[in-house]
Amino acid sequence: MIKLTQTVQKGGCAAKVSAESLRKILSKVRFPSIETSLLPQSLLIDGRNFDDASVHRLSNDLAIVSTLDFFTPIVDTPKTFGAIAAANALSDVYAMGGRPLTALGILAFPVATFADEIIEDVMQGACDLLTQARATLTGGHSIDDDTLKFGLAVTGLVHPEHIWSNAGARAGDILILTKSLGTGTLTAALKRGEVTESDIAPALKSMMQLNNVIDRLQIGSVDLSHAVHAATDITGFGLAGHAMQVANASAVDLEFQFSSLPILPGAMAMIHDGFLTKAHRTNREYTEKALRWAEIAITNQQIVFDPQTSGGLLLSVEPTAADAILNTIRVDFPNAVQIGRVSGRAKETSSVVFV
Repeated sequence: MIKLTQTVQKGGCAAKVSAESLRKILSKVRFPSIETSLLPQSLLIDGRNFDDASVHRLSNDLAIVSTLDFFTPIVDTPKTFGAIAAANALSDVYAMGGRPLTALGILAFPVATFADEIIEDVMQGACDLLTQARATLTGGHSIDDDTLKFGLAVTGLVHPEHIWSNAGARAGDILILTKSLGTGTLTAALKRGEVTESDIAPALKSMMQLNNVIDRLQIGSVDLSHAVHAATDITGFGLAGHAMQVANASAVDLEFQFSSLPILPGAMAMIHDGFLTKAHRTNREYTEKALRWAEIAITNQQIVFDPQTSGGLLLSVEPTAADAILNTIRVDFPNAVQIGRVSGRAKETSSVVFV
């Protein structure tokens, strides 16, 4: 049986182009002018703050969320890979406070060397997650390529006045993380044969879990979703990278309690054993000017640079509603925890502090 992780150099969100390289490339591109587009006033969220998705207003009470995500295999089981890729792509819609509606598949695979059953299982894993999300696969595109790559372009809906962007964090807010960290180092160990998929079952379960926080927050008599001021999902740039983007977009400082960070079983052991990715280094380089540290061992610091695949949502919430929100989402996300707070920006540029 083919081990998917052995067919690629990098897997999951660790295969992302580094944030610094991406910024350098994009800075030299002349993008289409928003002002000359068909609906220049309808674009509510674009890419300038590195938000998780774009948002276009359709009417006073309806907006469309658009996003795309794909990557190479992060696990060996095709169906599990498809499910993780789907959950990861859908997460961008949930991170904007929206709900997914439709998806288009993006598939590249080596026709000559992969059996049809591998692709069938990848697609089935994705379709099972779409069914959970009450979304529909409406089409897609495939190519014959040297390595397997899969993902989704997802369209969702959100109310224009209730968008969770990464620019809404307010001083005094409480920071909540819905999933544990460590998928990057654990899957690096998997690729190198140090562990099996059974050994890292909690990580696989976490990556296959939909980040559908919005439905849970709106179940009760009080709609707690309105107390979420900002959100982002933690993926390839790690907690440090995505937190820095929230801090910059919101013009605030973020302070995290390092000892409160939820960490997947075995992740710190794998970090200490040296199972790191290139993204651990590039994520540190990307954030080093913004980070402030208490006395935390250098090796332990790697967990905040760990490239997450289908990681949790980082929520910046109204402090008076933090306990209610945490208790509500723990029904689905038992590892969700308060990990820090937001403060007014002390200097001209934003900081992310780990104490």
